[in-house]
Amino acid sequence: MQPHNYIQTSMRYLILVKHSLPEMRSDVPARAWRLSEAGRRRCTPLAERLHAYCPATIVSSREPKAAETGALLAAALGNTAQQADNLHEHERPAAGFLPAGQFEAAVEAFFAHPEELRFGSETAAQAHERFHAAVEREVAAAPGNVIIVAHGTVISLLVARCAGLAPFPLWQRLGLPSYVVLALPTYELISIADSIKE
Repeated sequence: MQPHNYIQTSMRYLILVKHSLPEMRSDVPARAWRLSEAGRRRCTPLAERLHAYCPATIVSSREPKAAETGALLAAALGNTAQQADNLHEHERPAAGFLPAGQFEAAVEAFFAHPEELRFGSETAAQAHERFHAAVEREVAAAPGNVIIVAHGTVISLLVARCAGLAPFPLWQRLGLPSYVVLALPTYELISIADSIKE
């Protein structure tokens, strides 16, 4: 893998961004969380890291924490952000707010049994198929480098399959925010920036 600051201009890139730090509220479904103050601030160094890719397109899931991350990135990069269907996180609307240990165990089982409904209302295989198709649609529609702001579980599913990695350790590694760079059209893994701090 190349380091994050290596950019070969003759190549086209897909940058999968995990949204920035949300305000985690037990009384609000995770899919409705918005960015925290620290999460908004972290979008500035994130944009600085992504500036060299000169993205033609910035698109996010419709979940507020991803849409806000995309909008802040676009503003910092002099671009516009769009929202698109089917880029959302693994569907688990009835899961509620789980303690960290319980949540990690549920996600580990989800990754370990991709064809079985272990957590939420989508299997890992279904979530991957839905997210991968949405990513392919956005890549096909964009003329240059593409930034997609999405979520840790679905990003981990896609990258793990492309790069032959174990998805659960990758999911554990990705911070809020973080990003993965893939070369197009092959989806070869170029780099992982697993933690962007203020």
